Amino acid sequence: MIDSRVEQLLNMSVSLAAAGGHVLSTAAPAKGEQMDKPDDSVMTIDELSAYLKIAKSTLYKLAQEGSIPGQKVGRHWRFHRSVIDQWLARGVKRTKRK
Repeated sequence: MIDSRVEQLLNMSVSLAAAGGHVLSTAAPAKGEQMDKPDDSVMTIDELSAYLKIAKSTLYKLAQEGSIPGQKVGRHWRFHRSVIDQWLARGVKRTKRK
């Protein structure tokens, strides 16, 4: 009898080979195991917009100016919740309007 973890690896290998090197799907977790929960420490622009209760367009502007801590991954912005919380705690520097 094959151990369930070995069986999962075999199923994944077969899926990989059938897809020509691209994974179509992964095996379900073994009975009694749970899938990992997604990590909430990294937020998208949509999630940050809801978190800060400000418009996405404002966030895009702040991110492009470097006024809010974040980084671009490809074409998408990502923000670490802990860094955003620290940024909020420090207070936003106010600039004079011309």
